[in-house]
Amino acid sequence: MKIGIVCYPTFGGSGVVATELGKGLAKIGHEVHFITYKQPSRLDFFSENLYYHEVDIKSYPLFEHAPYELALASKMVSVVKYEKLDLLHVHYAIPHASAAFMAKQILKTQGIQIPVVTTLHGTDITLVGKDPSYEPVVTFSINQSDGVTAVSEDLKKETYAFFDIKRDIEVIPNFIDLDRFKRQKKEHFKLAICPHDEKLMVHTSNFRKVKRVEDVIQVFYEVQKEIPAKLLLVGDGPERDRMERLCRELGTCDDVRFLGKLDAVEEVLSVADLFLMPSEKESFGLAALEAMACEVPVLSSNAGGIPELNVDGVTGFVCNIGDIQQMKEKALYILDDANLPRFKENALARAKEFDISMILPHYVAYYQKTIALTMAQI
Repeated sequence: MKIGIVCYPTFGGSGVVATELGKGLAKIGHEVHFITYKQPSRLDFFSENLYYHEVDIKSYPLFEHAPYELALASKMVSVVKYEKLDLLHVHYAIPHASAAFMAKQILKTQGIQIPVVTTLHGTDITLVGKDPSYEPVVTFSINQSDGVTAVSEDLKKETYAFFDIKRDIEVIPNFIDLDRFKRQKKEHFKLAICPHDEKLMVHTSNFRKVKRVEDVIQVFYEVQKEIPAKLLLVGDGPERDRMERLCRELGTCDDVRFLGKLDAVEEVLSVADLFLMPSEKESFGLAALEAMACEVPVLSSNAGGIPELNVDGVTGFVCNIGDIQQMKEKALYILDDANLPRFKENALARAKEFDISMILPHYVAYYQKTIALTMAQI
């Protein structure tokens, strides 16, 4: 198949999943064309089956903001037409699904039928999509897609609850590349951070309020009262300054390191003992899956789709949002030397269920089904 993938080219979950999916499809022989305004951050190699088409966004004095959606739709039309694509797969509903609908209608006037699959990732539904400014367009675009997928059962339920969706939504979970995300021998790194054999806790996110990074620091603060421990915070975002001030207020600066954005996050995860994800909302929890693949148990909130991934009492624990005391107790239980090896083993076993080789066939089958249904309607 010739597949066009439209996504945000950033470090966010939707962009990561879209890019890794495209790379996986290319490896098994499909021709994949990425269409976006910048090369995706995870598109770190090219093969004979991978192509990148940059959306040219021109700025004119008339426009206060460049009309990206129009430029994107035009680029989709061009790529579909001249590369003879079989299907467009757009990730994140806003504005990709509506741009795809526009492109589809333009192509139809030229005698070209292009099926569109839209994948819902989370905040495009749970946060942005609910805004009255966007909701009618989001609802319309989803209903006009030829196929719709969501990354968790929870996200599927929330989509039906808040939008008037008439289409079936197929749940295809996020996945992991176990060739990349695996525990590496980084003892020298661990020794540099934890010279006295302290337990190492890790959190990665975009430091938005919804991630509740303050809970990570508060849990660490409580745990450190009981056992020697260190904390690594990976990522950056609007809450970082406030989190640095919180560390100073609690007196934990010597034991907490802010590492900023990292490409090779698997190297940090390889030395971790516990991953913290106390999010207020989380459609799936891709960062937690990456940790589990590196044999790191997860202490998470019970938000969204996380409980579908993190098995309570097996791969870690699932706690009530904002319950610092409960999280502290569960963290200490996991970090106990009598329990930690079992949790690490279980985390890896669970991650293997989401290996890309297990999930990729679901996408391929869904593409084929969508193409067949679309062609049958012509």
